[in-house]
Amino acid sequence: MGGVADDRLEELVRDLTPRVLGALVRRGADFASAEDAVQEALVEAVRRWPDAMPEDPAGWLVTVAWRKLVDAGRSETARRAREERVADEPAPGPAEEGDDTLLLLFLCCHPALTPASAVPLTLRAVGGLTTRQIAGAFLVPEPTMAQRISRAKRTVADAGVGPPGDLRAVLQVLYLVFNEGYTGDVDLAAEAIRLTRMLAAASDEPEVGGLLALMLLHHARRAARWTDEGALVPLEEQDRSRWDTRLVAEGVDVLQTALAQDRLGEYQAQAAIAALHCDAPSAAETDWPQVLEWYDELLALTGSPVVALNRAVVVGEVDGPLAGLAALRAVPPDVPRRTAVQAWLTERAGDRPAAHALYAAAASQAGNLAERDHLVRQAARLHGSG
Repeated sequence: MGGVADDRLEELVRDLTPRVLGALVRRGADFASAEDAVQEALVEAVRRWPDAMPEDPAGWLVTVAWRKLVDAGRSETARRAREERVADEPAPGPAEEGDDTLLLLFLCCHPALTPASAVPLTLRAVGGLTTRQIAGAFLVPEPTMAQRISRAKRTVADAGVGPPGDLRAVLQVLYLVFNEGYTGDVDLAAEAIRLTRMLAAASDEPEVGGLLALMLLHHARRAARWTDEGALVPLEEQDRSRWDTRLVAEGVDVLQTALAQDRLGEYQAQAAIAALHCDAPSAAETDWPQVLEWYDELLALTGSPVVALNRAVVVGEVDGPLAGLAALRAVPPDVPRRTAVQAWLTERAGDRPAAHALYAAAASQAGNLAERDHLVRQAARLHGSG
């Protein structure tokens, strides 16, 4: 069989890596050793495949990686045991590729790992991203990220493969990846969608569909979320002609399929809210009463103070700003963005001087530069109000 061009080789290697790593883990290899063996096999692939591509690339990589793993054994006893195991197995191939990748995804969300550790490990092992790319995405030095990933692998190795992370943990990690958005030279939102599509293709759990729909609907609005200068554009001010209608239609279709199973979860409820926003020709034409109904469902499901904060905004749209401020009183004062919501509702209620002070206070509490700049502009707009 002929060789393969460099760009196609890079894409193929990234696609195959999690499958091969998952196959080795399924055969009993520990996570860290399996990854080392796969990396060595990939070096061989990069050297050989441009001239002669194997008929079964995945099977070739599994075979080579497993032999590398065997060769890395420190004792002759371990070496012989592993070699006998290889000899007893049929020639490896790409069977259960999808299952192996999903096994790896769940392993990266191991119960022993915190979400903060699981996210980079997932991007490295399942997403096929380099440590440099992940470090750039999270704006940390590469050695720092390398240590973080190494610690995560050691944690998994020390805990043992055992039961992998549950579905809820996997969904949480994927949503965390999605919310990192686009930083460095890696589009983490697109990567999260790719991984969630893979999970949805192998699972009929409605919450997987709910998360995929939520990602698609949020991603559809991405082009309108920022000005050319990088300033944040609030939802009500976005140019809706710039929303990706193809992604909106796909997200709504995925959501309807999930909701039809009648097992409501928080991601489905969030996606339903996002779908209502995407369906409205303008902010003023949003079906706010229905949005409020979905927030009531979401709050009942989660009890989250962040959900309660967002619900207060919607109450302000449905019943007026004073009702929104009354709902806001149930939200703890340390919830992020609470002061910004209070400023917005206070301005709507007509108290512009108090709103100015609240916007200024909210800007000092902002979690990122774009949000801070937006709130500073709001405070400046009301400066001198009487």
